Amino acid sequence: MQTVKTFAFAALFSATAIAGAEAHVTFLDKEVTQETTILATLQLPHGCDGKATTEVRVKLPEGFVFAKPQPKAGWELEVIKGDYQKTYDNHGDKVKAGAIEIRWKNGNLSDDFYDTFVIQGKVSGVEAGTSLAFPVTQMCGDTVQAWDQVAKEGGDAHGMKSPAPLLKVVAGEDHGHEHDDMAGMDMSGTAGMAAAAPAGETVKAGDLEVSGGFAKAMLPGQPVGGGFFAVKNNGKTDDRLLSVTSPAAGEVQIHEMVTKDNVMRMRQLKDGIAIAAGQTVKLEPGNLHLMFQKVKTPFKEGDTVPVTLTFEKAGKVDLVLQVLSAQGK
Repeated sequence: MQTVKTFAFAALFSATAIAGAEAHVTFLDKEVTQETTILATLQLPHGCDGKATTEVRVKLPEGFVFAKPQPKAGWELEVIKGDYQKTYDNHGDKVKAGAIEIRWKNGNLSDDFYDTFVIQGKVSGVEAGTSLAFPVTQMCGDTVQAWDQVAKEGGDAHGMKSPAPLLKVVAGEDHGHEHDDMAGMDMSGTAGMAAAAPAGETVKAGDLEVSGGFAKAMLPGQPVGGGFFAVKNNGKTDDRLLSVTSPAAGEVQIHEMVTKDNVMRMRQLKDGIAIAAGQTVKLEPGNLHLMFQKVKTPFKEGDTVPVTLTFEKAGKVDLVLQVLSAQGK
């Protein structure tokens, strides 16, 4: 009996030690190679003194650019945009501004569970050996926990009560290698990208005509993807896209992006999208779009994604989306 008790105590001590070691907000991978695009995955181990987490804010440091957050089911998303201190090259384009803060809002993550929050971005113009700090504000209703302490250069962050999550930049053999073409979600709001995409199949259902369907390639292991198409209502009666399903994902949501005063907000449209008589509604990057949640196998360029659209009056419509690159080409 004594042996059993000793074993149980040792197991409890070990579990407590592990929990303590992971008590802070940290990155899953704490090192990143220079001039690469990564999925920076923040681990949120607990709430605020037992309270559920309702909002997570992450400030992005200079040198982490072209950031695109991964949406989360049940959370609203805001991207705060501003000027960079330097100019960065993005496939030949000189970029001076972009996302500087990401906010996941109005969620409900119980203190009994942990979760991850993912931001895709490129580490650019940062010397090897530098640690990039990502100050995080964790909000649990009226309670606020700031993970924003940064040690002075050469200092030790281990003794800090609320250290900011860090990514250490290391040298790489091939600084020119990136993975942007496999990125899943375009948060830039670039106009005209959907029109430039090759049109997929055209499907008719009653007075509706659905065309130009495509999805975007995703990073390996990425559970969220985007889908787009156009719906033309040739009739004299309004209709509404109520829901979308796909065997390729655990859930498909209809989302809207709106940018105002340098703040981009994305929210789920639970009531669907109205398709007015005589009008065409486009789901395109930076605007209305489909959000594939819990994707079983990340979409690869050249593949296809079957979806079923359910309209209020036209009924169910089967559509095949062509998987293009992250740039929608």
